[in-house]
Amino acid sequence: MAAPALKHRRTALERVENFVSPLYFTDCNLRGRLFGDSCPVAALSSFLTPERLPYQEAIQQDFSPAQVGDSFGPTWWTCWFRVELTIPEAWVGQEVHLRWESDGEGLVWLDGEPVQGLTKEGDKTSYVLTDRLGEGDPRSLTLYVEVACYGLLGAGKDTLIAAPDPEKRFQVSRAELALFHRDVHNLLVDLELLLGMAKAQQLEWVKSHYPGLYARLQEFACRGQFVPVGGTWVEMDGNLPSGEAMVRQFLQGQNFFLQEFGKTCSEFWLPDTFGYSAQLPQIMRGCGIRHFLTQKLSWNLVNTFPHHTFFWEGLDGSRVLAHFPPGDSYGMEGTVEEVLKTVAKNRDKGRTNHSAFLFGFGDGGGGPTQTMVDRLKRLYNTDGLPRVQLSSPGRLFSALDDDSGQLCTWVGELFLELHNGTYTTHAQIKKGNRECERILHDVELLSSMALARSAQFLYPAAQLQNLWRLLLLNQFHDVVTGSCIQLVAEEAMCHYEDIHSHGNTLLSSAATALCAGEPGPEGLLLINTLPWNRTEVLALPRPGGAHNLALVRVPSMGYAPAPAPTSQQPLLPQQPVFVVQETDGSVTLDNGIIRVRLDPTGRLTSLVLVASGREAIAEGAMGNQFVLFDDVPLYWDAWDVMDYHLETRKPVLGQAGTLAVGTEGGLRGSAWFLLQISPNSRLSQEVVLDIGCPYVRFHTEVHWHEAHKFLKVEFPARVRSPQATYEIQFGHLQRPTHYNTSWDWARFEVWAHRWMDLSEHGFGLALLNDCKYGASVRGSVLSLSLLRAPKAPDTTADIGRHEFTYALMPHKGSFQDAGVIQAAYSLNFPLLVLPTLGPVPAASWSAFYVSSPAVVLETVKQAETNPQGHTLVLRLYEAHGSHVDCWLYTWLPVQEAFLCNLLEQRDPAGHLPLRDARLKLTFSPFQVQSLLLVLQPPPS
Repeated sequence: MAAPALKHRRTALERVENFVSPLYFTDCNLRGRLFGDSCPVAALSSFLTPERLPYQEAIQQDFSPAQVGDSFGPTWWTCWFRVELTIPEAWVGQEVHLRWESDGEGLVWLDGEPVQGLTKEGDKTSYVLTDRLGEGDPRSLTLYVEVACYGLLGAGKDTLIAAPDPEKRFQVSRAELALFHRDVHNLLVDLELLLGMAKAQQLEWVKSHYPGLYARLQEFACRGQFVPVGGTWVEMDGNLPSGEAMVRQFLQGQNFFLQEFGKTCSEFWLPDTFGYSAQLPQIMRGCGIRHFLTQKLSWNLVNTFPHHTFFWEGLDGSRVLAHFPPGDSYGMEGTVEEVLKTVAKNRDKGRTNHSAFLFGFGDGGGGPTQTMVDRLKRLYNTDGLPRVQLSSPGRLFSALDDDSGQLCTWVGELFLELHNGTYTTHAQIKKGNRECERILHDVELLSSMALARSAQFLYPAAQLQNLWRLLLLNQFHDVVTGSCIQLVAEEAMCHYEDIHSHGNTLLSSAATALCAGEPGPEGLLLINTLPWNRTEVLALPRPGGAHNLALVRVPSMGYAPAPAPTSQQPLLPQQPVFVVQETDGSVTLDNGIIRVRLDPTGRLTSLVLVASGREAIAEGAMGNQFVLFDDVPLYWDAWDVMDYHLETRKPVLGQAGTLAVGTEGGLRGSAWFLLQISPNSRLSQEVVLDIGCPYVRFHTEVHWHEAHKFLKVEFPARVRSPQATYEIQFGHLQRPTHYNTSWDWARFEVWAHRWMDLSEHGFGLALLNDCKYGASVRGSVLSLSLLRAPKAPDTTADIGRHEFTYALMPHKGSFQDAGVIQAAYSLNFPLLVLPTLGPVPAASWSAFYVSSPAVVLETVKQAETNPQGHTLVLRLYEAHGSHVDCWLYTWLPVQEAFLCNLLEQRDPAGHLPLRDARLKLTFSPFQVQSLLLVLQPPPS
């Protein structure tokens, strides 16, 4: 009898690991016995196409003989394989699989329907032909495998985030029939499995391209086995989209889920994005969502977020129950180690004893494998291990709700301490996003005005839905952020051009409808799409392509006729702009409100608030100082800018004598200069001051040809404050200007929308912009991030010509009372000058006016629930951070008014009395309110 051997723990464990290993000893271990006898496919043929062809068209193509080992490509093409199979008679009674391995992503088609994905990276390399071959089952069949020439996470050259290799070749390394040993794999065939999908856009694509598969998804949803989650159109970025765009993500997503699956989502499921706005809780609650799941803050580079389950309180006080899976991943594989980690790392143990375990190939798609499901099923009730059950998001949050009495609360934004470069990368995408948000805002307002005033006008609901969905698609968290490949960036720019083109057509149609039947002469219509009266200098087109400057007045959300080119300009109510160039080459611009002095190279040496004589630029410092940084992150090139880039600051110095006077004064004064940034890049800028304008504008053009450089512009302020204010969606928040704690210095680069402000008591300085998002205030220096030059995953990112405008506004008192918010809106929403097909109205007209400057009427649109009717939705928000009562005045024929939620569902107790064409509204700080206005149809 053999002597018993002593068991060495490490040896025993490694022996067990090797027994199930997919890599080692697969000729004799358990893994190697998953498949038994095999035989080659009867015939294999293929054809290549650069197009994505529908199935019926693809199978009509000319297929050529192919064999295992053949290569195909290049990147982004598609190779279709016709696979002819003959199953051996000896395999009757056994489970038969098609084994298929290729380094491209595959899709199996059988009888005209997509039935399963195949991806080597996603551990899906076999398709079950039959779980038990019957005597009467057919032995021969033909199926098709559509293989895309890219992998699970694209086609990066050598590394994950590298730019795609356009000439990459792909290969089928296995195509055979094989017996599958179900007893070896020991899986439960009747296992209930719940799958979730968080993007309405993807489901819309499935509905369009794979209607058979979509019908099956709807059946699974009815049985509770397919759970739509998320509630948004795509998994959007949580920082950069406007407040209204975020509302539309939920409006389009929730309406789609309701229409297609019979119910809306109660959870916002956003596992991968680059930060979370402090207004998201209010937007979620307004869209019927009380629960939120993500895990991205586990990527924080500096600080560990203190909770996994907690209440998240937004800017206005709205709260949602938030859960971060303690496994800190959305791609776990169901291993014992991962399950133990999930329990051990839960920072809210004792407050709640439930948590999510997100398993499957989540990044890049692919979902769970049967192996993962089996592992977790075995952990359901295993001694010494946490109890694991396959469940749904609804059941998870129900359990968390039951345990929520002791949970902590996090107030304000959830700032990701990583990926700060996404606020700046791909500046053209960010400019396109901002411009398209503006265009759709303007189209909806003008179309609503035309609907109220013209019986013949049809509100372009279908066109606007298509344009909005196109914009929302490109607010996906790897598109608007700029962390995309070149192909995606180019497609995004095409989408923005489509929105721009179609939007301008819709603007013209609405303007023509507004003017229908007017007795006045032909001319130009001036339109103000903002909810306050505006007096501004405007360049009006003249015959022959020239422009004529005019001081125009246009009422709140209304129109006015443009003055004729030959009409006499009335006496100016304000001091005209004076422009003086000194003998040393410096230039002074003065409009009686602010006085701007530029040195001979274009830097700002002085900015004075004339009434008080208060200087805004720090003593001995220069504003409008361009600075260049080395920008080489640790890994995530397009995504990250690291704190150590600040150590490489290099001011860009200009040549004296390049500053020249542009417009010489009167209604407008300007000076311009050229600046050589580097041997490869240059900049030109016009500094513009208009009559009556409280800010100076910097119109900038950059020809940028750099690698791993970061361009910013700085304004050292004569202001001292421990915090600066930044605009976010539907409001603003404060962030520190110091680095006292690790939480402070981790925010060395932050995001903002149209403005940021540094104020002390009685005075402040605001920096406005028309298309930038990256920003910082360190000490007393306001810095706006302009351009980056990463090389992965797009080697061409930001290379080329850029145009943008920023503006500087010194102010007395608080930024709220000084009108900084309105100034930033005006910079971003210029007055429209629209030619019409007929006469222009002779008099001005306004649709809406709000009595309080603290309340912004953000959106006017037709109600989604009544696309053929005359019901409008208005969205307003409190912008100052105050409790306020106000009146909303309207000159539209309103019959009834109601409060509604963000999904435009009427509040049963929300009837609003209409008194003398006005509605009284009450707001708390940063509150967003939506109204339904039922209009009387215009007379025919």
